[in-house]
Amino acid sequence: MKAISFILFFILSFGISATYAQVQSNDLQIVADSIVKTSINPLAPARAAFYSAIVPGLGQAYNKRYWKIPIVYGAIGTGIYFYSTNNSEYHRYRDAYKQRLKGLDDEFKGQYNDATLISAQRTFQRNRDLSLIVTIGLYVLNIVDANVDAHLKQFNVSDDLSFRPEIYPSDFSQQQNLGLTMTYRF
Repeated sequence: MKAISFILFFILSFGISATYAQVQSNDLQIVADSIVKTSINPLAPARAAFYSAIVPGLGQAYNKRYWKIPIVYGAIGTGIYFYSTNNSEYHRYRDAYKQRLKGLDDEFKGQYNDATLISAQRTFQRNRDLSLIVTIGLYVLNIVDANVDAHLKQFNVSDDLSFRPEIYPSDFSQQQNLGLTMTYRF
């Protein structure tokens, strides 16, 4: 019985608060900067993501989060650096192995055998491919960050709106009761 009454109370309180919370714009009275209306641009997240897709970091600049731009370029630049390093090492060991198959001398003559050259090729190829995947992932993360940041800039976090649960003792039985408080200040 308590559960049913709690659910009924919960539904009724939300229903009543929802009907009172819907105020028409012509019903608002603006008194000396008491209500500041900020415009919401629904295309801002898409635009920020598009800018970041074109040039990494441009979406962060569009969102005015300039401190994120060096992080974006550092992350993507590190991925590109490791890709190019592993790619050049892979080609170095591959060319040496090809020279050996032709019967010519290579830079690793007397230092490594054929099995070691093949193993080194596979290792650097795997590292190169992993670096490419990580770099693409960081590029996508750059786009997602710009999109989410643009969404969160439009989120209302003012102190005028709060919703929190309250636990308070009952006046009659001194048992803990659970309630909800919704505050909206004008």
